[in-house]
Amino acid sequence: MTATIAMDSLDLAALLCSRVCHDLISPVGAIVNGLEVYEEDNDEATKSFALQLIKKSANSASARLQFCRLAFGAAGSAGAEIDLGDAENMARGFIEDDRVKLNWNLPRQLLPKNRVKLLLNMLIIAGQTIPRGGTLTVDPAGAGPEISFRITSAGLNARVPQAVPALLAGGADGESVDAHTIQPFYTGLLAKNCRLTVTLTAEGDTVVLRAA
Repeated sequence: MTATIAMDSLDLAALLCSRVCHDLISPVGAIVNGLEVYEEDNDEATKSFALQLIKKSANSASARLQFCRLAFGAAGSAGAEIDLGDAENMARGFIEDDRVKLNWNLPRQLLPKNRVKLLLNMLIIAGQTIPRGGTLTVDPAGAGPEISFRITSAGLNARVPQAVPALLAGGADGESVDAHTIQPFYTGLLAKNCRLTVTLTAEGDTVVLRAA
């Protein structure tokens, strides 16, 4: 039986901050490495490679910061609404690369910020279901201000991460929540705030994440 987790707000904030820092370590570290190579090597070809690395990593860090600000941050005042078109742009910058493609089939409309934050956090989880890359397809469920979401993950060896369904439901199968598992737990909190439930299930060769 999965026990429900009760978490202090300070612990939640600290773990989410750790998660954001984890997402930024890689591109920021690459920028630092690129600068060191550029400053220490006099070969023009090496300098050119270092500049390309710095530019690519800076773009990645910027995209991740913008996405995390929307997915985890305050994103405006209480009661604020967010344009799904803006959310799409942030999601593409964060998710799409040479391994993962995003199909976005949602209408452009304003939604309460927590509902958009829920969608972006669902996308993070969906990305974890295709460790070898593939396609994430985002479809609407319903319409209007109460619209919810269905994300289908398709890729080689698509799978449901073992602990995630329990974390979405507010439990952890006897294990404590840490910086690696806080994000799906937080997604479950967002869903509860929106009066929705998020489920993650395998359906044939795909994995489907639903908010309903």
